Amino acid sequence: MKLFLILGVINGFLAVALGAFGAHGLEGKLTEKALRTWEKAVTYQMFHTGALLATGLLGLKFQSSSLASAGWLFFIGIILFSGSLYVYSTSGIKTFAMITPIGGFAFLIGWVLLGYAVVKFL
Repeated sequence: MKLFLILGVINGFLAVALGAFGAHGLEGKLTEKALRTWEKAVTYQMFHTGALLATGLLGLKFQSSSLASAGWLFFIGIILFSGSLYVYSTSGIKTFAMITPIGGFAFLIGWVLLGYAVVKFL
């Protein structure tokens, strides 16, 4: 579970850095729609950074395969959802936008598993 805390810290740093880059480095270089897409990627990355941290903290107290699975799904969701939106917003290649829902599904299942673990252990 320490790994999820480390991944949370790394993703928190990256979300802040990518948010700043989008606001200052990409302004005027991307369309408004592409900037909104970039911002959505940053927002979801940061939300799920919090989920990774919560999963890691809960995992320090409770050993649970559902917690571990939730953590991995949050991490995979960040890569697929936010990552695909970062690439799509800067490249315009629609194939990347088709990956985004897979990441969103990973987020949803991660939340279900986290909820299951919370109900089971708390």
